[in-house]
Formats: sequence, C-alpha cells, structure tokens
Amino acid sequence: MAAAMVSNRHTTQGCEGRPLWAKIHVRRVYLLYRQPMDIGQRYAMTQPARILIVDDEPDIREMIRFSLEGAGFLTCEADQAETARRQLDEQRPDLVLMDWMLPGRSGMELARELRQNPRTRDLPIIMVTARTAEADLLLALEQAQTDDYITKPFSPREVVARVRTLLRRTRRDDKELLEAGGLRIDHAGRRVTLGDQEVILAPTEYRLLHFLMSHRERAFSRSQLLSRIWGDHAFVEERTVDVHIRRLRKALEPHGRQGLIQTVRGLGYRFSERPT
Repeated sequence: MAAAMVSNRHTTQGCEGRPLWAKIHVRRVYLLYRQPMDIGQRYAMTQPARILIVDDEPDIREMIRFSLEGAGFLTCEADQAETARRQLDEQRPDLVLMDWMLPGRSGMELARELRQNPRTRDLPIIMVTARTAEADLLLALEQAQTDDYITKPFSPREVVARVRTLLRRTRRDDKELLEAGGLRIDHAGRRVTLGDQEVILAPTEYRLLHFLMSHRERAFSRSQLLSRIWGDHAFVEERTVDVHIRRLRKALEPHGRQGLIQTVRGLGYRFSERPT
C-alpha cells in the first residue's frame, strides 16, 4: 500500500474541524504498520530509542506515532512547546521530532533554547515544516541548529527513514581520542577542547569535525560528506554541507582555528594544519 502523505494545515476541514485527509490517512497508516515486528527484530532492539513528537495537530501526532512504534521505537507526545519542555526536564528522549509552527512558543524558539542548555545541546532534532523556501530551511539549520528538517507533505515512511538515519549517525562509534591543530576530541565524552577551553559545537558540526580530523589532509566532496555524515539514505541536499561547514568554522573562529577547515576548490573540504 502506498504510504500516506501528510499535508499542511491549509486543507479542507471536516465537520469536527479536523482535516479530512487526517481522518483517512491515520487509518491507512494504522493498517500499514499494524503488523508487529517479528521476534528477531524485537530481540535485536534491546534498547529501543525514545522519540518525542511535538505537534499541535492530534491526527498528525497519531500518524507519526503509529509509524514510529510500528518501526520499533518508543514514543511520547506534546502538543506545544511548554509541554515538551516539561517532558524534556523529566526525561531526556533520544530524538525530538518537532513542528515549526506551534501555539505560543514556536518550535524554532524551543530548538534554540535546547541548543543553549548543556543537558540538551547535543540532542538530535528534526524540524517539521510546511515552509519550503530556501531561506526558511537555512534558518532552521543555522539559527535553530536543527540536525535535519522534513517539509510537508511527507510520508510516514520518510519520517521513519530520517529518524533511523539521524540516530544511526549520532550513535556511531568512532575513534575515542583525536588530537590535531591544537584541538582535542574526547569522543566518549563528546567534547572538543583547545587547551583548557571547551569548543561548543552542535551535534552535526561535531560529527563533521570528528570525521575530518579522523581523515586529516584528505579532501572529501560534498556528496562523500553527505554519505559519511548523514548516511546513504538521508534526504539532504549538498548545500546542507556548506551550511554546517560555515557553522563549524564560526564555532572555531573565537579559538583561532577556523582555518583548519579548508575549502578544496572544485571538490569540497578537508582538515589540514598546512596553510593554504
């Protein structure tokens, strides 16, 4: 059965005020994902990830919940930013899937707050939005420092794929300790330091730096970085790499280390201690 497509709120309303598409598609998603995982899948998931779904539309939350739970994830829900904030204070999820437009405080405001809190600054966040303009998408990536975004309309299977990809790359084990150019990465603690100063990085910028430092002096194209950092099945455009490289350099600039991330004309980027 074809996966249901989620639209934005500007659709025909039913007699109860809910979008007609939601009433139909929630049932479709239920039928699509109602079959339980086989026993092998259940035993393989000894510690299923917990996903916080933040959206003020009950039908969209229900659809996403069916999809994620059908794929083996645990879920919790919030209908507004303040409710989500309280849940985050009580228990930190493994990932937040959050709508941009929420009543009261927006998802963008909450994302910025989470990035400023040491407890949640490395929490993976996927922003869901009906806005498709490039400026809006860059705003979500740069100012709110989200790890990924999903534009409406979207399919439940796309949501599952993006969640899996983001969790896979945030949980990937790599070299525990790296030192180069005065920078030191403690991968077990997810910390970057220069001398006794900590360099504060968002999760995606941290993974970029760790990967490039692990392969110093080697140039990588944007497509190679997309594959290695975001995963082969990520729905991310190459321009996203440039956004995160710019953010990484900005974070290193106060420490005088922005020049370690070098542009290789006609190809992509590399980590190098040699002057260009």
